[in-house]
Amino acid sequence: MKKAGEMQSNEESSAESQFTTYAQPLADAAIEHAESLSATSDAEVLHKLRVALRRLRSLLWAYRPLLGSTLDDAQRDSFKALADAAGKTRDWDILTELLTETLGTQQAPIHELHAARSTALKESRETLSHAGIKSVLQQSLADARDALQHGSHVRTSLKKFARKRVAAAGKSLHKRMRHASRARHPEYTSYHDVRKAGKKVRYLLEFFEPLLSKKQLRARKKLKKLQKRFGTLNDVVASEALLRQHHEIFGDEQAVATAFAALEKQRKHRVRAASKLL
Repeated sequence: MKKAGEMQSNEESSAESQFTTYAQPLADAAIEHAESLSATSDAEVLHKLRVALRRLRSLLWAYRPLLGSTLDDAQRDSFKALADAAGKTRDWDILTELLTETLGTQQAPIHELHAARSTALKESRETLSHAGIKSVLQQSLADARDALQHGSHVRTSLKKFARKRVAAAGKSLHKRMRHASRARHPEYTSYHDVRKAGKKVRYLLEFFEPLLSKKQLRARKKLKKLQKRFGTLNDVVASEALLRQHHEIFGDEQAVATAFAALEKQRKHRVRAASKLL
């Protein structure tokens, strides 16, 4: 199957006319995953839904100069809320994995963790089932198509547009990396910003791959390593936050303190690994 953009990747194609080529498959995937939630308890489906929504947000960011900030902000905020609802179960899976790895199966409260995960899964499914994802996505795409169709009469070269937006995303990533590297002490907020900016660049490289220069595509290898290291750091920080909200699953203050100490050790290790890429 040809990738999005390959069927009409010449310079005469306009970015406006190709929006649906990129957006519709992502929306279809999100709708498919959302509709399958009623028949499965597999958290992987929620994760795939979350990824599809994140990719849509990145595509909307790419089209921001053509869509306008008002429409882009409203749609991306809506998609973020849906993605956050889909991510809660996976957060419990990550916390369970980390505590099992650092404390062992004897000390980690496996039963309580699995019970909390089940509750999170139920809540996510209920929230998303009432969110009207299909209608939300269909309306969002229709609004975007309308804005692009009735915007400037001057059409934008798809190739030039793709390269310019990937360059802008790359510039934003490097700016955030410089900020994170100059901090006296590791700041998770700045590291988190690096992770999000890197993810955006990665998604845009995937969307526009046939249209990009070899120089732009060479960034993928380093980007993959950056995503992995900053992603594993994010897992620990998110797990610490989740444990703070639900420390009662241990039922013992000393056990809680031991768990936090284990996660803190992991966080410091992963901060050092991530900082080497800045």
